[in-house]
Amino acid sequence: MTTPGPVALVHDYLTQRGGAERVVLSLSEAFPDAPIHTALYDPDGTFPEFAGLDVRTLPIDRIGILRRQHRLALPVLAPSFSLLTVEAEVVVCSSSGWAHGARVSGRKVVYCHTPARWLYQTDRYLDGSSRWASATLSLMAPSLRRWDHKAAASAHRYLVNSTAVRQRVADLYGIDAEVVPPAVEVDPEGAQTAPAGIEPGYLLCVSRLLAYKNVQEVTEAFRLLPDQRLVVVGSGPLADTIRAGAPANVTVLGRVDDATLRWLYRSCAGLVAASHEDFGLTPVEAASFGKPTAALEWGGFLDTIVEGTTGVFFARPEPRLIADAVAELTATAWSATALSHHAETYSAARFTQRIGEVVAEERRQL
Repeated sequence: MTTPGPVALVHDYLTQRGGAERVVLSLSEAFPDAPIHTALYDPDGTFPEFAGLDVRTLPIDRIGILRRQHRLALPVLAPSFSLLTVEAEVVVCSSSGWAHGARVSGRKVVYCHTPARWLYQTDRYLDGSSRWASATLSLMAPSLRRWDHKAAASAHRYLVNSTAVRQRVADLYGIDAEVVPPAVEVDPEGAQTAPAGIEPGYLLCVSRLLAYKNVQEVTEAFRLLPDQRLVVVGSGPLADTIRAGAPANVTVLGRVDDATLRWLYRSCAGLVAASHEDFGLTPVEAASFGKPTAALEWGGFLDTIVEGTTGVFFARPEPRLIADAVAELTATAWSATALSHHAETYSAARFTQRIGEVVAEERRQL
């Protein structure tokens, strides 16, 4: 029999490029020998760094359409993770609702990005989805909630990425979780590539193009700001709709590589973020380049933005309120030093140290 390794990782699915996937890369840096167990893996859809790691997929990964459209896998994800048993002294589950259901032979640590949106923020999550997806979830929701609560209760340790998620976890599961902010690892000193046709001085929006990210509302705000320019970075189901409806002073670039993203952060006047975020990664990325943010006063942004020092808030994702916040942002003098110092509190070293301490504490329980 193979002796279990000290640490293994589990993640919902590796099919996109987002903050949760960056957390998995950070966990892999902290535990370089740990395999990554995941339901689905699309190398072209997620970060290229995963290609060099030990990624182990579940049987449903053989169904190609699920790798490209992971929402179609919703009916089979819970049973798939319930059938997964991970052999390791400590298993760290990076979860937005599925990975925490894995069975483990040792201790289970859950790093929760948010309790399952499709169960507890259903209208927001499924906005723009097919009727089939909505109907399927409606039928499955009661049993999935029971499964989800049982999965949460199976953890020996629960960690969360923000105080907003900590409160959500307490309300839903009765668990008092520790906040461990993720590492923000866009290196301001790394290589930069300028995209064609973009001149410095624009506002920047970096987001997946999903309904709850409110990117359409951001583009509409710039219809009210004809003297400003907006550059949108990101991909998703609403890409064509957003591109077709955007005013002339908005450029939608789609997905870009890290070198281009660095240039865009370095060359912008500030960031605009109107999404319902559980952590709020992009304002920290912007701050590391000395750039402020106008953001929705909600969720993780309440942690990652210091109002008046690293950015300004707007109360609701409405074009007029967003436009007013952008006007305030661009009229304010910001301290690049204060912004970069704020970003340093989300360093990879701090994240790796705390995660390492938690895992070591759990290993001592064996």
